[in-house]
Amino acid sequence: MKILVVSAHPDPASLTNALRDAAVAELRSDTHDVRVTDLYAIGWKCAVDRRDFPALPASERLRVPAASSAAFATGNLTEDVVAAQDDLLWADALILAFPLWWFSMPAILKGWIDRVYACGFAYGVGEHSETRWGDRYGEGTLAGKRAMLIVTAGGWPSHYGPRGINGPIEDLLFPIHHGVLFYPGYDVLPPFVVYRADRMDDATFSTTAAALKRRMRTLFETSPIPFRRQNGGDYAIPSMELRPQAVRADLTGFAAHIAMSDGKDC
Repeated sequence: MKILVVSAHPDPASLTNALRDAAVAELRSDTHDVRVTDLYAIGWKCAVDRRDFPALPASERLRVPAASSAAFATGNLTEDVVAAQDDLLWADALILAFPLWWFSMPAILKGWIDRVYACGFAYGVGEHSETRWGDRYGEGTLAGKRAMLIVTAGGWPSHYGPRGINGPIEDLLFPIHHGVLFYPGYDVLPPFVVYRADRMDDATFSTTAAALKRRMRTLFETSPIPFRRQNGGDYAIPSMELRPQAVRADLTGFAAHIAMSDGKDC
C-alpha cells in the first residue's frame, strides 16, 4: 500500500521526528511504499497570500475561496501545492505527525492544510442543493483512504482525560479528526498519542516506538472512528443539524457526531 507521512517539528532530533522515523521504518519493512514530507526541512510556505494565486489580477480583491476555486479549476495553483495534492491522491493512507502546541497542530502544518486543501479539491466538491450539501464528511475527493495522527503532548494522560483540566484528548483532536480529515472523505483512525513527551527516557522511547510499530502493522485493519456521514441520513439538509429521530436530544457536542457502537444513541 502507499502511505504519505507529513511531519511538523523544527528539530530533526525531536521526539516527533524519532517516532515518525520509527513508523516509516516499520511501514517500509512491511513492503509499503512510503513518502515523507518534513514541512520544516523543505521550508514549507504556510501563509496563504496572493502569491498562491498568480493568475489573480492585481486589481482584484483576494477572496481566498473564490481564488482557490478558480486556480484549481484552471490549473493555476502553485507547484508546491500541486505536488502535495498529487501526494494525497497517490496515497492510500495519510499520517500526520506533530507536537500538540496550544491545543492544536503547529502553524506550519495548519498552513499546509490551508494551502493544499484547495476549493474544488478538498472542499466545494459535489452537488449543493436542498437535498444534498456537497460531497463531504465521509465523502469527497479523499474518500476510501485512511488517515491517522501521531501526536506528542507534554502533559500527563490524566490532564487529557474525561475530567482533566486540558479537556479530553478526543475533544481537542476533534477539529482535526472530523474537520480536517473526515471532511474531505478520509476514514479516520484512532490517534497514537504520547504523553509527557519532554520527560521521555530511552527505555520509555523503546516501549513507545514498539507500540507505534504495532499500530503501523494494523494500519489497514484498525476500525476507524465511527463518525456519522453527512449524507447518510442522520442530518437534516440544508440545516445540517442532527435529526431528532437519529440522535436523542440530550446528546450534544462533539460526541453527538460519533455513532455509538451499542446503538443506544437514539
